Amino acid sequence: MAHEPGTPGVETPAVRTSATPAPVELSDLAALKVLAQPRRQRMLQHLTLHGRATSATLARALGLNTGSTSYHLRELARYGFVEETETATETVTTGVGAGVAEGDEETGTGKERASGHGRERWWRAVPGDRRFPPRSRQSAEMRLVMDELNHHAYAADLELFEQLQRDSAETGPWADAFPYSRGTVRLTPLELRAFFEEYIALLNRYKRPEAETPAGARTVVTRFLAFPAPFADVDADAESNAGAGAGACAEVALVRPTDAAPVHSGKETEPS
Repeated sequence: MAHEPGTPGVETPAVRTSATPAPVELSDLAALKVLAQPRRQRMLQHLTLHGRATSATLARALGLNTGSTSYHLRELARYGFVEETETATETVTTGVGAGVAEGDEETGTGKERASGHGRERWWRAVPGDRRFPPRSRQSAEMRLVMDELNHHAYAADLELFEQLQRDSAETGPWADAFPYSRGTVRLTPLELRAFFEEYIALLNRYKRPEAETPAGARTVVTRFLAFPAPFADVDADAESNAGAGAGACAEVALVRPTDAAPVHSGKETEPS
């Protein structure tokens, strides 16, 4: 999960434990470009929501070919967004090379093999508290990449939500599991950053190892988005009649989370 970084001196309400990932800033433009690629975002989202998968299962789920998903998985792994994970499923050794799919890589036939092993390669999204540099520290090129990344991430979130509402056949308690909140609050930039850190701490409070997760629990997608409301467009006469400052919204700093993510990241996604 990727987040906007906090502010030095702002206390995080929860005590950090060994199980709580330390924030890591994604300032490498190459890593951000890898994350901004639409197909990779879809793959990260699938791994986050549905757990580990092979390049072949990702290809079938997303309508891609195995050669394509294998390439994108290797690129994501190169920057630590995904990693190989053990599987008990063993396959027959065929002598194909490392990282090459048995069969036709272009058409996606066959199964990807792990180097030196007669088994399929399984991948998982790597959890983590990944944060983007504040917009004021982003170069012009980085801003373009971030805008592209956010555009695809937010569109994917909306599509997922609308699909669930449209296609869900839930009839039990989960049928009503659509809590959401829309509101406004007047804050200073420092207060907004503290608010954000409290939100991250709240997510961490509810995270637990798989072995400690009770029966009936499901993956729940969480998103946080806050932005400053635009100033009201009022003329001078209206402003003077209403009183100085009337109709103007508080100007607050923009906090931009994103997931990898899909990024259940470590809070998200895992990669937000």
